[in-house]
Amino acid sequence: MPVVEDIIRPYILGRISYKVLLLTYKSLHALAPQYLSDILHPHAPPRNLRSSDSGLLTTPRTKLRTFGDRAYSVAAPTLWNALPAEIRNIPTLDAFKRALKSHLFAKAFGP
Repeated sequence: MPVVEDIIRPYILGRISYKVLLLTYKSLHALAPQYLSDILHPHAPPRNLRSSDSGLLTTPRTKLRTFGDRAYSVAAPTLWNALPAEIRNIPTLDAFKRALKSHLFAKAFGP
């Protein structure tokens, strides 16, 4: 049933991304347990760049491409860095949830 897969697959991937990004937002704003916040590290380029204050996270390298990339310590920074800066910098949790849902829906099903 390829039609069903075309509808279900983007929904499931979007839901997983939503959960990971919401947990990442909470971790960065001290709304999640400390051990999750300790996993995430802000990106610190060696030189002073305009992107230094963009809220990016450092993505650790993994040896195993598929298995290692599924870990929260890798998946969270990868998804977070892919978000537009205006969504990453939203100050309140409720506004972040609304903007994130809209962004993921538009990404999955088109504008």
